Order: sequence, then C-alpha cells, then structure tokens
Amino acid sequence: MVSVPPGRVTLSDRRTRRSWPVEVASCRLAAFPVTRAEYARVTGRRPVAAREGRLPAADVSWADAVAFCNSLSRHEGLRPAYRFTDGDDGVVWDTSADGYRLPTEAEWEHACRAGTEGPRYGALDDIAWYRGNSRERVHEVGGRRPNAWGLYDMLGNVWEWCWDVYDAEVYGAYRVLRGGGWFDEHWSCRASVRRRSHPTFRVDDVGFRVARSVGGAGQGPVG
Repeated sequence: MVSVPPGRVTLSDRRTRRSWPVEVASCRLAAFPVTRAEYARVTGRRPVAAREGRLPAADVSWADAVAFCNSLSRHEGLRPAYRFTDGDDGVVWDTSADGYRLPTEAEWEHACRAGTEGPRYGALDDIAWYRGNSRERVHEVGGRRPNAWGLYDMLGNVWEWCWDVYDAEVYGAYRVLRGGGWFDEHWSCRASVRRRSHPTFRVDDVGFRVARSVGGAGQGPVG
C-alpha cells in the first residue's frame, strides 16, 4: 500500500459538460492492481498457475471487487467497509471503517496524476500496456514504470473499478471504470477518461485495486 497525500482534483462529466473540484483526503492505495494469486488466496477459489499469479485479476465485477475488499479486511482483522442490503442501494459504505475498499474516482484520478497536470504521468509506452504495445494480451502487474508516488499500472493493462455511480439519472446503478486497458487505443489511456458498466459486468480487461481510508471518508466536494 502506498500513502497518497491529500489534494484537489477536478472531475468532469462529458454528457452534462459540467466540471467540479473535489478535495481528496489522504488515503492508502495498493501499488498494483489485485493479482490473480491474491484474488484466489482471499476468496478461496482454485489456486492459479504460478505463471499466471502476477497477472491482474480480471473478469471481476464491481460486486465481486466489493466482496473481495470485505474478505480481505476480515483476513487481516479489520472492520469491513461495506454492508450489503436488500434495498435499492444494494451496498452501503461505512466511511468510518478501517478495512479495505475501492477508491473513489476522485481518489483514483488524484493518485493517477501524482502531481502532474497533463493527460498522463509519463510517456505512454513507458508507463502502460495498451493496444499499441500489449500484443493484445494482459501483462503481469508492475511491468511498466510507476508514477511519481510509486503506483504501477494506473493507466493501461486493466480498467479499474471505482466506488462511484457513473450517472444515476441516465445509467442507474452503473459504476465508474478508470485507467484504460490492454486492448484500448491510446486516447482511452488518460487520467481523465471515464467508462461505465453495470456492477455485475465481467470482462477480461477489467480489474481493480484496493484502498484504505486514513482518518475518515475519502473525499468531499469543494465549496
């Protein structure tokens, strides 16, 4: 886990053409996406072959990722961040919990940028696996250069689930994906790019990484 300092990031919505600043509190974020070996160990699924262990866990839905966070918290004696309900919301985030969780999209973008202001934190071929260099397949985590805060694969390799609902007015329960993947063109691998999908959706270029709060909730709108 890497300590991410507090800061401010500006999010934007293409449909409404609205942008808004968000204050981001300090948090801890995994240096790598969750690997297949980690996922199998925590969930109790069949062990993966050694040659596949360092590949990012993909074909994982948002709901799977949330359940993993709770399982990992219990493994380490932490209070789970999520509570499953029968209501319309389905999952409630306990912001006071010390357990593992998904990053908010503001935390994700702030961490991805690592103090930079451009679309990427480095030359794309140096920092990411994308269609131009991936040979159209997933790669082991940590194979490209990290950003200035020591976070690997923030762009490329696999898209990453975030906590947030994408646009409830239009897309209902669809959740946010960030970062681009191994099959995407260069324009999708930018710090500001957002994608959406249903929380039960699984595909081979979508994974996640875990976060933990430091002294409270992860974000709040400015002003």
